[in-house]
Formats: sequence, C-alpha cells, structure tokens
Amino acid sequence: MQRPEAWPRPHPGEGAAAAQAGGPTPPAGAGEPSGLRLQEPSLYTIKAVFILDNDGRRLLAKYYDDTFPSMKEQMVFEKNVFNKTSKTESEIAFFGGMTIVYKSSIDLFLYVVGSSHENELMLMSVLTCLFESLSHMLRKNVEKRWLLENMDGAFLVLDEIVDGGVILESDPQQVIQKVNFRADDSSLTEQSVTQVLQSAKEQIKWSLLK
Repeated sequence: MQRPEAWPRPHPGEGAAAAQAGGPTPPAGAGEPSGLRLQEPSLYTIKAVFILDNDGRRLLAKYYDDTFPSMKEQMVFEKNVFNKTSKTESEIAFFGGMTIVYKSSIDLFLYVVGSSHENELMLMSVLTCLFESLSHMLRKNVEKRWLLENMDGAFLVLDEIVDGGVILESDPQQVIQKVNFRADDSSLTEQSVTQVLQSAKEQIKWSLLK
C-alpha cells in the first residue's frame, strides 16, 4: 500500500522498528518537542472553580489538579485572589502564573481559574455559563442566602459544566435541562423505593391476616 505523502520519512533510528514491522510511520508532528504537544490539552482544562462571599469566605469550590493539594493551600490561594480582585472593576486577573476570570453578584464572587496560557474567552464562557445556570436555578437571586439553600443544585450545575477539569457544556439551557433530568431521575428512584417498601408492608399485613 502506498504511504501517504503527508507523512515524512523516518529519520535514522526513528520509527525504524515500525517500518520493519510493516506498520505505519509516525505522522507529521511526531518529531516535535514533547512540550508543544503537552500544552494542547491545557486549552480545554480548568484548574479550579470557586465561589466566595463578600468577606472572601468559601461557599463552594472544586479543584481539578494538584496545584494546591491541601485544603490550607487552597484557602490561602482563594483569600489572596479575593484580596486582589474584590476591589477592582476588571473581569480578568493574572496571579501566581494563572489566569483568573471572575464576576460579582450582590454578596458573591464567582471565579474560574486556568493556567497562564489559557484562552481567556474560553474561561469566560465557563464563568458565564455557571452564573446564568445558577441565576436560572435560583430564580435570578444569585446571592449567598439562596446559594446556601440550594448548594446541592449548585454542585450539580458545576458538574454538568466541568468534569475533571474538562469543559463539558457552555450552554446554560443545556445545563439546566440536564440538572432537571438528574433531579427528576433521583426523585423517581426515591419514589420507587417508597413504593417497594409500601408493597412489602402490604404483603406482610395480608400474610398476618391469613
């Protein structure tokens, strides 16, 4: 079979084993420095998402890598970020080799954190999706009181947007639909368990009456 012209000839000692075995030679780019290839996935990853109150205290947080492995390091980072951003009108900050986009709402501060070479528009799309999804869930009351009363739903929203640092969804309408589906599914499960228990009680009742 003719070798595709887009694939380069292997250099001496590179891909020789594959060529002898009859396998394909490495595609273009295989000889690039590994650091260049490793940076590509980072365009689609989030390092952390957290929400603080207007005193800089954590309300919700998820970290997706080991940049801040301990709770203490995370809390110090959040406090430093809050001190740097809470008095400014900007929506983007650069801190500790990271890019941070943020938004305030009444007594809340929402943050999305990526590495220094992340696409700011991508980070902002995650932040916007998070805010609008929470706004829909909390009926436009994006503030501390209502967030605390709906914390389970807030975590569901975040999990639908980011999973393991990978962006899953940036459309708030899709996020809300998925969260509602999961909530309905959970409700049906609880209802099914209740029905099973009730049925078991009825069977025991009739067996005793016989």
